[in-house]
Amino acid sequence: MAVMAGGRRATTIGELRRSEYRTLSVREELRKNIIAKIQRKEPIFPGIIGYEDTVIPQLENAILAGQDIILLGERGQAKSRLIRSLVGLLDEEIPIIAGCEINDSPYNPTCKACRTKVAQFGDDVELEWLARDARYAEKLATPDISIADLIGEIDPIKVAEGRYLSDELTIHYGLIPRTNRGIFSINELPDLAERIQVGLFNLMEERDVQIRGYQVRLPLDVYVVASANPEDYTNRGRIITPLKDRYGALIRTHYPRSLEQEVAIGEQERTRFADSEERVLVPEFMKETVAEFTALARRSPDINQRSGVSVRVTIANLETIAAAALRRAIRYEEKAAPRVSDLPFTHASTAGKIELETVEEGRESRVIEELTKKAVLNTFSRYFNVRDFDLLVQRFEEGLVVETGSDVPSFVYMEKLKDEAGFGPAFERLGGRAPEALFASVVEFVLEGLHLNRRLNRDKVEHKFRYRS
Repeated sequence: MAVMAGGRRATTIGELRRSEYRTLSVREELRKNIIAKIQRKEPIFPGIIGYEDTVIPQLENAILAGQDIILLGERGQAKSRLIRSLVGLLDEEIPIIAGCEINDSPYNPTCKACRTKVAQFGDDVELEWLARDARYAEKLATPDISIADLIGEIDPIKVAEGRYLSDELTIHYGLIPRTNRGIFSINELPDLAERIQVGLFNLMEERDVQIRGYQVRLPLDVYVVASANPEDYTNRGRIITPLKDRYGALIRTHYPRSLEQEVAIGEQERTRFADSEERVLVPEFMKETVAEFTALARRSPDINQRSGVSVRVTIANLETIAAAALRRAIRYEEKAAPRVSDLPFTHASTAGKIELETVEEGRESRVIEELTKKAVLNTFSRYFNVRDFDLLVQRFEEGLVVETGSDVPSFVYMEKLKDEAGFGPAFERLGGRAPEALFASVVEFVLEGLHLNRRLNRDKVEHKFRYRS
C-alpha cells in the first residue's frame, strides 16, 4: 500500500507516484503473495481438507506459472471454495482512478473516461482504494447468459443523452470488464452456450474484449478460473476445443480419500448452534458411521457415480443425527448423544443428494437402509471383534431382552444395563459409562453390531427395536 507521511494513503496520482508505489498485474500479484506465504510456511488455502498432497500443489504450480485454471470434479468437492480462496492471495487494497467502472490503474488507464481525465488533470486525478473482496466476481453458467452480461453492450440511455453509437462512453460494461485487475470465475463452464464461449477467446489469449459491432478494444487484466463436472467436460463435448486449449492448467479434484478426512470436513462444515453444543455430544464412532455411509455410497453400483456423492451428504447427515439427539434432549430434559436408532432419520437428508441407477418405487429407501446397515457393521468391525462380546451374547441366551429407540430416554438404558459386564469391552474402548447419553449410544452401537454379525436377533415393535437371543 502507498502510505504517505503521517500514515495516510495516497489520494491522488501525484501522491501515488511520490510514494514510489508500483502496480502489478493480477498474475504478478498472486505470484508475489503465494511466494511470501510459502516462505512463511503459512497455509495457502485454509479450511481445505484432503488436498494437501494432491490438488493444492497443482494449484500452487499454476499460480506460480501465471496460468488460468479450470477445476474439474464432481459436485461437493470444494471447487467453489478453492476458487474463492484465491481472493486471499490478492493484496489487501489497490489504488484505482476514482469513479472508474472498470478499476483502471492510475498509471495506465484503459477506459476513455479515465484517459480523458488523466490527460486533463494529470497528477491531480483522485484515487480510490479497492479492497480485495471487491476484486472477485463469479457467474454461474446458464443457457440464458448473453455477451452483454459478460462483456457489455451499448447503453440506449447514454445514446439518448446525445452521444454517438460509436462513442466508447456509450458502453455499459459487463461483469468481466468490471472485474478488471481481479479474479473472474465461471462455475459449471460446460453450461455456457457455445457462442458465449467463443466470446471468451480474446479474454483468455489476447487479454482483451471487444464490444460487438464497434471497434472498441479493452485490454483487461483478469485472472480467469472455471469449474466443471467431468461428465459434461469430457463426454458430452459441451466445451468447444479452442476454449479448452486456452486454459493453462486443468486440475482434477476428488472426494476425501480417508474416513478421517471425511469426518474432519463434516465436523468443520456442519451447522452449529450454541444450545446444541451444550446439550448434544456426538460420539466419534457415530461420526465415523455417517462418513462410512458416504464412502460406501460412492462405491455402490445402485447409485449413479457419474453425478457423484457429495461431501454434503456427510455434512447434512451429521446435522440430522445431532438434531435428532437435540430433540430427545429437549423432550426429556437431558444431555443426549446420537444413536444408531437415529440413523433412519438421515433418509431425509440423503435422498435428495443421490441419484439411483434405476428408478423403482421404494428402491431408494431400500438402498439407503442397506448402506446404513453396512456402515454400522464396518464401523463396529473396526473397533471390535465379535468374540469380544461372548459374555454379553451369553446373557441374551439366558433371557436378557433390550428395547431401544430414538424416543427412549438415556436413563432407561443406564437403569437396565449399568451392571451388565458384557458391555465392558465397549466402554473401555469407546467410553460411555458416564454421561448417560454416551452410555445409551454405546449400548445401541454394540447391540446393532452384534445383530448385523448375526449374534442377536432384532424385532421391530412399533417404533422401537427389541434385541434378543
